[in-house]
Amino acid sequence: MASCFLLLFSLFLLAATAAYGDRQWEPISTRDPLVREMAEFAVYAYHPGLKLVSILKAEREIVPGHNYRLRLTAKDSKVRRAPPKKYVADVYENGQHNFTLRSFTPIP
Repeated sequence: MASCFLLLFSLFLLAATAAYGDRQWEPISTRDPLVREMAEFAVYAYHPGLKLVSILKAEREIVPGHNYRLRLTAKDSKVRRAPPKKYVADVYENGQHNFTLRSFTPIP
């Protein structure tokens, strides 16, 4: 019984790996208009008072849809000389141009 379960579980893992590959993050251009749109969405969704300054790095993970990891800088738009701060934003795009902010984390 245990060996049957182990065999079925192994087949499931093999099928999942074949369907989605290694699911590794791949670098993409920070100049891509979609990346820019997602970065602006992420900054506004996190805090409407922040303003996107720059996109430092962009990566994509192919899943059903796409996960994007964006390293960016943003600053407080209400403070005239506020220094920009660095953040990492994880955004999910469902393949139909709908975005969901998964996380937005300040980095030192």
